[in-house]
Amino acid sequence: MSLWSSWQIWAVLSAIFAALTAIFAKIGVENINSDFATFIRTIVILVTLAFILLATGQFQAPGSVSSRTYLFLLLSGLATGASWICYFRALKIGQAAQVAPIDKLSVVMVAIFGVIFLGEKLTAPNWLGVALIAVGRCLSPIARLRSAPS
Repeated sequence: MSLWSSWQIWAVLSAIFAALTAIFAKIGVENINSDFATFIRTIVILVTLAFILLATGQFQAPGSVSSRTYLFLLLSGLATGASWICYFRALKIGQAAQVAPIDKLSVVMVAIFGVIFLGEKLTAPNWLGVALIAVGRCLSPIARLRSAPS
């Protein structure tokens, strides 16, 4: 198995790029409407993916995709768009270090939704990790209160 066929490598890279997304986006929304910033980001992603698909020959015939797949990709796209709009608005108003931990509660929600809707089974260590993420998020406001000037 090659290093690049490991889901763990891709997940770590995803986390790194998600962290960079927050930092770059926070700087990027300073002097622009957050929805327009999301629009620009979306164009960059669209062009980048089109280039990757062309360069690697991975385009598929639209007819080869089932209607069920189209439906769920449409729903996923709408959820992604809503997430990005909310995320950029939150970054426009709040600090990246405040916004990102709340956004990462999505990890907890994915675990719960995966179990409920997809029938996934999580081990005790998996649940412990999910719980620690949730507890870490709950500790964030306490730490902020303790560090606030009196």
